[in-house]
Amino acid sequence: MAIQRLVDTDSHDDDQDEQIIEQSLRPKSFDEYVGQQRLKKNLRLAIDAAKKRHEVLDHILLYGPPGLGKTTMANVIAHEMGTAIRITSGPAIEKAGDLASILTNLQDGDILFIDEIHRLGRTVEEVLYSAMEDYKLDIMIGKGPAARSVRLDLPKFTVIGATTRTGALAAPLRDRFGHMYRLEFYEPVEIGQIIQRAASILGSDIKPAAADLLSTRARLTPRIANRLLKRVRDYADVNGDGIIDTTITTQALQLLEIDELGLDVADRRLIQTMIEHYGNNPVGLTTLAALTGDETTTIEDFYEPYLLQIGFIERTPRGRKVTQKARRHVESDNKTV
Repeated sequence: MAIQRLVDTDSHDDDQDEQIIEQSLRPKSFDEYVGQQRLKKNLRLAIDAAKKRHEVLDHILLYGPPGLGKTTMANVIAHEMGTAIRITSGPAIEKAGDLASILTNLQDGDILFIDEIHRLGRTVEEVLYSAMEDYKLDIMIGKGPAARSVRLDLPKFTVIGATTRTGALAAPLRDRFGHMYRLEFYEPVEIGQIIQRAASILGSDIKPAAADLLSTRARLTPRIANRLLKRVRDYADVNGDGIIDTTITTQALQLLEIDELGLDVADRRLIQTMIEHYGNNPVGLTTLAALTGDETTTIEDFYEPYLLQIGFIERTPRGRKVTQKARRHVESDNKTV
């Protein structure tokens, strides 16, 4: 079992209390949703057009690194459309019958949100094709020579798919989405606004300077920002009077070993390993996974996006390579230690 990192962009579904808090922090409308201005502008147009024509939204694919708000955006879209949303994930739909059960229980205008849609099985995908395109469900009744295919009518619904790996989606499935939008990393000022909003919902008193400081450590990702805020709030309640100022925030971040760029021990170890074993030479993904003990998908989905974003590693035809910027950061960190 993998150890959960504080700056892990994956959601911790096994922690029910964490999930309840996470739900309370999620915005319900476009007005509450901070950032992603281009995406919101395009979605507002699509929603207004659909409502004016009294039609369902065309299917939407949201993609980008984890933790940027794809699930939240799906809920916002459902709220703006005034429709119900059914949430599931690719790994949870194991058989075509599972998908058939979900689809037949939808109502006209409902939204079906499928997280990690790239992990749908091939047989499930094939059932989804006709459901998305024709609102028909083809099912097999019986076995052997007596088996026959039956086509059922489905209510008109909208699929919102979320994925961190668009390249892993089958082309026929990808082509059935009328809207495809990438969620971008947030600006530090936007992360600061998200932190202040979350603190208000949690009933915590946070100083603007402390929110700004936290925003620089959150890896430009709302999920990490909220998680850091909750840990700093814990520290402030135990070691102070509950008020989150820059002193308390700095002390809490030092305890958590989150540096000024938002890198944790695992990030720094990854970079240090690449430097020690390969220097200026590139290293293949599978080799890097073997050196660190992580899976290749973990490195691709959870380490790389932010490290690429801040220019600490680069991809070459021969593998991953550490940049001079990363070397300087690691060297300065070692001197500090």
